[in-house]
Amino acid sequence: MNLLFVKFEWATKKPMFGCQMCGQCILHETGMSCPMGCPKEIRNGPCGGVRTDGTCELDPKMTCVWVTAWENTNKMRVFSQKIDLIQKPLDRRLKGTSAWINQSR
Repeated sequence: MNLLFVKFEWATKKPMFGCQMCGQCILHETGMSCPMGCPKEIRNGPCGGVRTDGTCELDPKMTCVWVTAWENTNKMRVFSQKIDLIQKPLDRRLKGTSAWINQSR
């Protein structure tokens, strides 16, 4: 059952949101932008190395996921205040598991 959820979650969230399968999804709190796509995997806002054009300091071809998160959050009617929440530290033991199952426990 778990494997079925993992495969379905990966097949839907990866192409749509760049999901990295951390097992602790916060897409609805980050404007549907996966913060794990950040090269530094920062879950609580930008690192401070965001360039003036909004690109990542480590990958100048990439828009900072937090710039995208902020822009998308401002367009959302629901969950728009959630971007201000402090996220718990990432539990790396959950990588590759289903966030849907993990959140239901």
